[in-house]
Amino acid sequence: MFENYRPRHDRLVCIDSDGCVFDTMEIKHKECFCPAMIKVFGLQPISKYAREAWEFENLYSVDRGRSRFITLVRAINLLKEWDEVKEYHFDFPDIKDLEDWVANAPMQNNSALKESGNPVLLKTLEWSLECNERIADMVKGIPPFPYAAECIRKLSEAADIVIVSSTAKDALEREWQEHDLLKYVHFLCSQEEGTKKECIAGIRKWYEPEQILMIGDAPGDKEAARANGVLFYPIMPGDEINSWKRYESEEMSHFADGTYQGEREQKLEEAFEKCLPKLPPWQSGRYTFF
Repeated sequence: MFENYRPRHDRLVCIDSDGCVFDTMEIKHKECFCPAMIKVFGLQPISKYAREAWEFENLYSVDRGRSRFITLVRAINLLKEWDEVKEYHFDFPDIKDLEDWVANAPMQNNSALKESGNPVLLKTLEWSLECNERIADMVKGIPPFPYAAECIRKLSEAADIVIVSSTAKDALEREWQEHDLLKYVHFLCSQEEGTKKECIAGIRKWYEPEQILMIGDAPGDKEAARANGVLFYPIMPGDEINSWKRYESEEMSHFADGTYQGEREQKLEEAFEKCLPKLPPWQSGRYTFF
């Protein structure tokens, strides 16, 4: 797949999509992924807790932005460990085969689930396909964050823009095309092409490491950048507009002239690492009722 890739410029900017360019994280997870999980995996008796676990895992924790299959496993395991949920004596679905698949499968997407023939994985496929249907029906007319589109337009003049996302390809194409941004994209990497780490690795050989930047809103984006020895610019969760504004007014020029690497990048990374907690509020003592 990547063997036919050819650069147009000396610089490469990889950009995540959901929660980074588009303000779609909340609606997708609250209205699409979570309701489908409750329905398909029979979590109706503990739906209140299921919503909190899913939203923490996917929106407000260090796992924000990871593959839907990874966070499905982690959300269900969060529920199993929740003391209040244990009081319900709820019979959780057996997801052992899904846990093994997430830990070991070389390619984790809908096609791989379908080919497995495993009942647990086929149920996961049912959930994933329903998520896609809900997203196609629900997620429309959501523009990029202010300043994001202008940054992408300016970047495309001197750098190759590559979308690097764990979102399904058809959703990425639809959302970027809807807002006339796909024309600025040189290449598109979705969940079908592999992990973010793998996608950057497949393209990076065409550029010098200091000429490659990953822009993202999740720790997984930073990890993918670091694993490939390239630069990272964070879109701070909860402060996305100012993050893009800062990039347009300051950091774009520093990346262009080679002065972003070092102290500037480090300070932004330190601020980014403080944005998202590891523990949910029901484990960290942040719930107070009395």
